[in-house]
Amino acid sequence: MNEANKISVVINTYNAAQHLQRVLDAVKDFDEVLVCDMESTDGTVQIAKENGCRVVTFPKAGHTIVEPAREFAIHEAAHPWVLVVDADELVTPELRNYLYGQAAHQDAPAGIAIPRKNYFMGRFLHSAYPDYVLRFFRQDKTHWPAVIHCSPEVDGTVVRIPANRRELAFEHLANDSVSAILRKTDTYSNYELPRRRHKNYGLAALIFRPLFRFFKSYIMKKGFLDGMPGLIHALLDAHYQFVVVAKLIEERYRQ
Repeated sequence: MNEANKISVVINTYNAAQHLQRVLDAVKDFDEVLVCDMESTDGTVQIAKENGCRVVTFPKAGHTIVEPAREFAIHEAAHPWVLVVDADELVTPELRNYLYGQAAHQDAPAGIAIPRKNYFMGRFLHSAYPDYVLRFFRQDKTHWPAVIHCSPEVDGTVVRIPANRRELAFEHLANDSVSAILRKTDTYSNYELPRRRHKNYGLAALIFRPLFRFFKSYIMKKGFLDGMPGLIHALLDAHYQFVVVAKLIEERYRQ
């Protein structure tokens, strides 16, 4: 294979042993699998080494988010094209073939956003699809900012895989419980505060942002097709918006 068309898979890990073997089985046919570990204390590193992955370490000390480790890892990769895969995501054979086909084109885009299938209470969520994530790109044209849940910055054309090509979507193995989502709501909302402090949210935002989020998730994105899990997930989406606005208002009152 032409060196210019080779793909490195990058997986950032911290105590990710639960799903890692299935994830590695799904990417074993790529040119390189690089695991960037943040000093795991479970069997993550052992599993990676047993599967022939190249393992590098990014120190966890002082880092509360994964994004700095992503920036480090993608530039440790050996090949021009990089596919970033979370330690709970599966790459389908169809997606692998599609990405190699794209990399072989002379006029290939610099980045490709990939849809992702998400699950809750054992059900595929229509309301959480296509959930695009920008994870395939040219290494030399990409920078990953140190901001939680941000997308990489790619210098060049970025395209999306059509949402109706579900065979090309990541399969997200995470199936969060209500308790897990509530814990994440508290954590992620704290990270979001610095980005929203310039917003002068008040009573209207406290009421209507959660209402619109529920309407978007349950009606516009067809969460009603997912039965009771869809209803609960839409309410949790609305709750997240309520918590963000409430914390910003609380900050102002305390000041």
